[in-house]
Amino acid sequence: MSELLDVEGISKSFPGVRALHEVQFTLAKGEVLVLVGENGAGKSTLMKILSGIYQRDAGVIRVEGQEVEIPGPAAAQELGISIIHQEMNLMPDLTVAQNIFIGREPRKGPFLDERRLNRQTSELLEELGIRLDPRALVGDLTVATQQMVEIAKALSFDARVLIMDEPTSALTDTEVETLFGLIDALRERGTGIIYISHRMEELQRLADRVTVLRDGEYIGTVEREDIDVPTIIEMMVGRHIDSDARPAPHATSDEVVLRVSGLSTRSLLRDVSFELHRGEILGFAGLLGAGRTETARAVIGADPRSSGTIEVGGRPVRIDQPSDAVRHGIGYLSEDRKQLGLMLEQSVTFNTVLASMPSVTGPLGVVRDGKARAIAGRYADQLGTRTPSVGQTVKLLSGGNQQKVVIAKWLARDCDILIFDEPTRGIDVGAKEEIYGLLAALAAEGKSIIVISSELPEILRLSHRIVVMSQGRVTGTLTNAEATQEKIMHHATAIADDLVATDHASTHEQEAV
Repeated sequence: MSELLDVEGISKSFPGVRALHEVQFTLAKGEVLVLVGENGAGKSTLMKILSGIYQRDAGVIRVEGQEVEIPGPAAAQELGISIIHQEMNLMPDLTVAQNIFIGREPRKGPFLDERRLNRQTSELLEELGIRLDPRALVGDLTVATQQMVEIAKALSFDARVLIMDEPTSALTDTEVETLFGLIDALRERGTGIIYISHRMEELQRLADRVTVLRDGEYIGTVEREDIDVPTIIEMMVGRHIDSDARPAPHATSDEVVLRVSGLSTRSLLRDVSFELHRGEILGFAGLLGAGRTETARAVIGADPRSSGTIEVGGRPVRIDQPSDAVRHGIGYLSEDRKQLGLMLEQSVTFNTVLASMPSVTGPLGVVRDGKARAIAGRYADQLGTRTPSVGQTVKLLSGGNQQKVVIAKWLARDCDILIFDEPTRGIDVGAKEEIYGLLAALAAEGKSIIVISSELPEILRLSHRIVVMSQGRVTGTLTNAEATQEKIMHHATAIADDLVATDHASTHEQEAV
């Protein structure tokens, strides 16, 4: 493989912050270089320098051996460097073709030549092996298909270097495999790919080499045959992390703080029942569509239920909307913290007291800023939130620290029951360990926690007991001592045949009647 991109001695500082210091790596034609590091390691800053958004303070960038300057995004595209950001940059009300060639549309005089535009798009998609109608509205496509449109758009600039930032964070397993197939095809074409990911399982599937950054510095590069996930994690965080660890034992109470019985919805859930004890972390596992999130949303009143009862502290309660759940001491931390858990343009202080505004407002509804800052500061210290101040805008924090602000919000509201839906999605390994330690500490203090996660190692790492769901039903409950990934998957998949048999039996009974 011939060298396509060479980065040497790249440094970048912002006021009071050294983001990068003498970072280096190379990328060959047809190579997938996976770039890993904790949040704040400098990955995004480095990619923004390569795509012309930031200017480097020092260092050299060479494309096919020639030293280059990248003063802006247009210059990067002219050099054949394109980036696909984690947050997709598409216009939902425009077609696939219009999104791909926006600003570069073929024209007949002053008018847009739609026929030629669609033909060019069809040729590009066919070349990439993407089956997609150029006239389809982007807003009607799945997230995975929109990702394909982003890739096609990047390659329409004749990209030789394609930077992909967390491209699988919002995809299902099937969609991920589709994306990986396209990456394999791009590799065959000679496109060099820089792939940024927090998912360690993707390294061995994709990487030709893995480059590790930590605290803005280059740590090392590992060749494909030497890829060892525990070693790479240790390079990332600077310490050993035991990926096979189980929750630290502590005495969970026999007291049932939440009892759900016969919970059903019209769309999916069927007779879901479980108990949550004081000081317990109860994991919910299952395949996509099993009903884990739907169960949480029905419990907090975000989705209507057709039947079932809920008891909090041994007393039946009526929860018809999320505010009812909050009033009964139940806090829900959504899997989409940026859309549903935080107000990104507001400060750490505002987000921390958001669910408990009456406690920091005066008689006329005026917020007592001093009291609000004191509360936010207390929880920032308790949770170890890394922020310059509680006045910092939340969108400027890393993913792990944003998650801590969400947790602080519900602790400030004094919720005894916390439901975490995918608590570490989009968070690096080091920050994950911090969140794991935080949840364990909260449980040890007597908080009761439900954790919903698609990652079986995470479920095993955190949970004292594990509820397994499939097709809207609870199919098994395991203690951590007896649980294995194989047993969890057995319960997560075994019900399919049982449901068919049950439905057939029900049909025969109805016919007999």
